Amino acid sequence: MYRNLRNRALASVGVVAVAALVLTGCGGASSGSGGGNSSGGGSASGGSIKIGVALENTGNAASYGQSGWKGVQMAAEEWNAKGGINGKKIELDFQDTKSDPTGATQATTKLLSDGVVAIIGSSISSPTIAMAKLVESRQIPLISPTATNADVTVDPDTGKTRQYAFRACFIDPFQGQVMAKYDLDTLHAKKAAIITDVGEDYSKGLAQSFEQHFTQSGGQIVDKESYTKTDQDFRAILTKVKQANPDVVYVPGYYNQIAQIMKEARSQLGMTMPFEGGDGWDSPTLLQNAGASNLVNTYYTNHYSSDDTSPAVQNFVKAYKAKYNATPDSFAALGYDAAQILFNAIKNANSTKGADIVAALEKTDLDVVSGHITFNAQHDPVKAAVILKFDQAAGKYVFDSKVNP
Repeated sequence: MYRNLRNRALASVGVVAVAALVLTGCGGASSGSGGGNSSGGGSASGGSIKIGVALENTGNAASYGQSGWKGVQMAAEEWNAKGGINGKKIELDFQDTKSDPTGATQATTKLLSDGVVAIIGSSISSPTIAMAKLVESRQIPLISPTATNADVTVDPDTGKTRQYAFRACFIDPFQGQVMAKYDLDTLHAKKAAIITDVGEDYSKGLAQSFEQHFTQSGGQIVDKESYTKTDQDFRAILTKVKQANPDVVYVPGYYNQIAQIMKEARSQLGMTMPFEGGDGWDSPTLLQNAGASNLVNTYYTNHYSSDDTSPAVQNFVKAYKAKYNATPDSFAALGYDAAQILFNAIKNANSTKGADIVAALEKTDLDVVSGHITFNAQHDPVKAAVILKFDQAAGKYVFDSKVNP
């Protein structure tokens, strides 16, 4: 349902006659690339604040960006219904990153030329790192909903924090550590295999963290395999993994190829051991393409669970379902959270200057859907992670446990 798009006018409280693309049958809005599509009204000088949104609408991570856009849009409409930010309406300028660094660079360049005061995006790490380099030179704040690679907020060449880059999600080292600890303490695994997408910073970062923490705590890595985002047949590397006989297989990739990997591992090669990943598994497309029977005994780390009984989560889930007729995934929740964090910072700064917004972001102390948020010196949030497991009877991933920093 994420692939078929059509144009319509986006109407909401405080939204002034602007065009956006919507997901047919999903009840939500998304946008094409390069059009400067927006939600809000007027220009910055006409009583509104223009905020850029650079997310994936096409490419191998389109599902993430489309969910994230829904969360951002919902947050903006809620703020506009209450008068906006310090009396000014929020105007969203959406650009498609096309799920890659080149597209993200083009989208960011367009947003900067449009005069946005801050940018929300991207959903994945490699495009966000490219964006972070651009906004630093222009002194425009950037907050990613879900880009987890450490290099998003810290320049690997200098080791210094990127002054204008923030994120709403935990980082890969924590996510890899959480799964390694779960394998050792809960699943009692002693041997693990790792399958990495070598073209994605996200996948490489998670794999590195998992291996480090798993081996430091007494586990053994018995096989390491790799693939690229263009690969469609994984039987050769899965056969090698099977021969290594691991207790668990860690595959920190994105949902499209994970679905194919799970079909081949379970249905064709009879591999029954636990398969695991990170938040890149979080998409309805995974279940649709892999099939429920092939996802039995799989787990992944994530930022939140819609099954969490906290009032913040349940209120968000209720509002999201009412608007989009769907249960929000973590990308929707973190898109919403990133917007809330940014909007609150602009409000508290009472300014649209980049340096003032950054100073307010650094002082963030806020309860959002995914938990309580403060930022450390690297502009990474201090927050909990959850582990989800597939429940075949329920036909979905369900909350298993929560792990604090």
